[in-house]
Amino acid sequence: MINFSYWEIKEWFSNVDFTIVGSGIVGLNCALALKEKHPLSKILILEKGMLPQGASTKNAGFACFGSLSELVEDLKTHTEEEVLNLVAKRWEGLQILRKTLGDNNIHFQQNKGFELFLKQRLYEECLSKMERVNRLLHPVFRKNTFSVSGNHFQFKNINDKYIVNQFEGQIDTGKMMSQLLKKVQEKGIKIINNSTVNNFSDLGNSVAIETDILNFKTNKLLIATNGFSLKLLNENIQPARAQVLITKPIQNLHIKGTFHLDKGYYYFRNIDDRILLGGGRNLDFKGEETTSFKTTELIQNKLEELFRTTILPEVNIEIAHRWSGIMGIGNQKKSIVKPVSENVFCGIRLGGMGIAIGSLVGKELADLLS
Repeated sequence: MINFSYWEIKEWFSNVDFTIVGSGIVGLNCALALKEKHPLSKILILEKGMLPQGASTKNAGFACFGSLSELVEDLKTHTEEEVLNLVAKRWEGLQILRKTLGDNNIHFQQNKGFELFLKQRLYEECLSKMERVNRLLHPVFRKNTFSVSGNHFQFKNINDKYIVNQFEGQIDTGKMMSQLLKKVQEKGIKIINNSTVNNFSDLGNSVAIETDILNFKTNKLLIATNGFSLKLLNENIQPARAQVLITKPIQNLHIKGTFHLDKGYYYFRNIDDRILLGGGRNLDFKGEETTSFKTTELIQNKLEELFRTTILPEVNIEIAHRWSGIMGIGNQKKSIVKPVSENVFCGIRLGGMGIAIGSLVGKELADLLS
């Protein structure tokens, strides 16, 4: 451990009211909500990475709440009320995000979402359930969410009809997180990067925190580590890696919007004259239950194959970057926001919908202390 000075311990690690583990979407929104409720409080955020790790700075930037095939699949394991509640919370979270940061600051665009179908049977199943799902979601949107469109982007080897989500949008993930960090720091909330929490103990009147750099006490501890939560918590959550790649700029790129394939297991979008493409976890579910940020040939090769066969088969694309992010999933889609003990609380399991519900989960986590 580092030998900290008197000044460092006094200023950063003494008399801490709230300590938040994780500086992702949930952790930062929780900090903002706590500061609003307790303006004189001392709030400390611990982040194990140089930048926010997990998925907050590594996601695809989809401002979405579920494609039709995803929602049809959810209705097989969740009640209609549960699915409606999931979508309502995701939509509410997106509005909180946009209001908190402003559309211009996150480059929010509502270019619609398009679901493409490689298999006619899945398209027909979704088409047969579309009216039911539109009715179900009407209390949230007051209009039909999903409709049918022709293949006007001229993708290849797919069904000649899309299902369109008129409310779906996209953002710049880097700008979103940069703006959130700026907002938090302007409030005087301190963030300690490259600090890993190894253990904690609720002492009744405070919480003892053990990190890899020092040990200290806090009045309340809030855990917002999502896919990394199993290290600290015994909850129904598993890490789920999502692999992504992005092309170099493409001349005269005509694709505009967010696109889903195969029940949401593949997804792509336009950004800065490039195409960002991710997914493929369904090729190796067990192997992708990991907190390693590596990429694999199996999935990366499949993503490149989608370019060659479906997205831009006549364009010689070049890959600029590859990366992965770690999501938190479980046997239910509902997030876990609850007390862990008298002075410890958690807001985890975003189910791959961090942009949509992260702001709301952060606020709900803070509300547990009111």
